[in-house]
Amino acid sequence: MSPPRTDAGAEPVEEVDEAGTPIRVVTRAEMRAGRLRHRAVFIAVVDGAGRLLVHQRSGHKDLWPSYWDVACGGVAAPGESWELAAARELGEELGVRGIPLRALGGGAYDDGDVSVVGRCFMARTDGPFTFADGEVVDSRFVDRSGLATFLADEQVCPDSVALILPLVSPLLS
Repeated sequence: MSPPRTDAGAEPVEEVDEAGTPIRVVTRAEMRAGRLRHRAVFIAVVDGAGRLLVHQRSGHKDLWPSYWDVACGGVAAPGESWELAAARELGEELGVRGIPLRALGGGAYDDGDVSVVGRCFMARTDGPFTFADGEVVDSRFVDRSGLATFLADEQVCPDSVALILPLVSPLLS
């Protein structure tokens, strides 16, 4: 596993309006400090048995460290299309490349920690998964019947639960 990137705070990020239209480019550190609205992608990974891949985030993440997540994904780069951002994040976080992504929809999420306009995708794969960039430290599949227990027992990223879970849950076995 690679160490987390030390320059993540300097990464350029688009601040966007409520429709997701770019306003200006800021650093990731500025975006987090000001809780500025930005674009992000969420990718649900479902295996051949219809189970959802959940993963645990690294303790080095700048938001919700060590939380579990129901989707991989992250912040879209300035000018990057939603589809390219989703494919890039799937490759960076899980080592999965070159598989089709199904667009599921999108929406906005705001809480005391984050303000995001997101697009959601689904990828079907059984893996294998690798965590080369150090953002993910563990993963497992859960089926529909185990999802409620998982959500009750673990600290889970609330943005993914709000945005992608309603879209992908009907597709799970």
